[in-house]
Amino acid sequence: MKKISDFIWPIVGLAAVAVSGYLLFRELRGISMSEIQGSLAAIPLHRFLLAALSTLVAYAALAWYDRIALLHLGVTHISTFFVSVCSFTTYALSHNIGASVFSGAVVRYRAYTAKGLSAAQVAVLVALCSFTFGLGTILLGGFVLVALPDTLTRLQGYLPTILTNPSTARTLGAVLLGAVALYVAGSLLKLKPLTIRSFKLEYPRPRIMIRQIIAAPLELLGAAGIIYFALPEAHNPGFLVVLAVFLASFSAALVSNAPGGLGVFELVFVVAMPDIARPAIIAALLVFRMFYFWLPFLISVVVVLLYERNRLVGALRGTGTQTARAPDPPLVAQGLDPAKIERDLKRKTV
Repeated sequence: MKKISDFIWPIVGLAAVAVSGYLLFRELRGISMSEIQGSLAAIPLHRFLLAALSTLVAYAALAWYDRIALLHLGVTHISTFFVSVCSFTTYALSHNIGASVFSGAVVRYRAYTAKGLSAAQVAVLVALCSFTFGLGTILLGGFVLVALPDTLTRLQGYLPTILTNPSTARTLGAVLLGAVALYVAGSLLKLKPLTIRSFKLEYPRPRIMIRQIIAAPLELLGAAGIIYFALPEAHNPGFLVVLAVFLASFSAALVSNAPGGLGVFELVFVVAMPDIARPAIIAALLVFRMFYFWLPFLISVVVVLLYERNRLVGALRGTGTQTARAPDPPLVAQGLDPAKIERDLKRKTV
């Protein structure tokens, strides 16, 4: 039976799109399509190529998230190519359709169970990938708030006054970095799980944690790089400022629950970049949407169709091969223990 929240969040997302769309229209009124087209045409070829390279960095980092999770599970028999394609398809679909509607678990379940993983192991993989992404957001968010505490003043009128205060921003950044430092220390020192009411944080093995710390920020750095290279060099505030605004825009888009952050992401970016001509900002955001959202989405749809077609043909011909089961995972923290999750799943009625 569906919960009320299953209906509320899609409505909230659509409302966020409508409100942000209206505010964005108000911010951009007076701008013609010819101005935006001119800004797109003015982007040099080498910066287009650098934006494309940034896209590859972002999606390669996301594939590394999956590889780290598989390493945590003790799974080593799946090829890097398969993991990369699965990760790319998962994130390309979820970025466009919306994480609340299509979390990526369905694609991963279909792909990884075909390679011998259990449902519980896939659940652990999805959870660890989500945590790694969150770790990167906290790490980079803390860094930019400490390094550029006045960044949030660009959003005065859209954020509470206390958040746009540089002193408050620097303090918040220090707290975020402190949380990451505690996570690192907990893993290195093999501390007991951190429990706050119903929330429980299990510390992974150091070799997993080190990979997380390296991989976590790469995806966001690559994604922000797409916009940075698509923006004009004149009046460009620099990569750190673009990264800070990107993190604010991306966070607002996630909180809004809008599909693909549509409208919300663009609104925050336009408001926070007053020194750059707005047609140039819209052009850069269109390049970002094209490289990070639309092209990967089209490719991922083709990949899913081909994959399912091959499985169907194999089943009809009776040539489908039974894949070897993945090795039993090593002893892991209770919060990410596939055996425990398997037991919990069996207790639930379908």
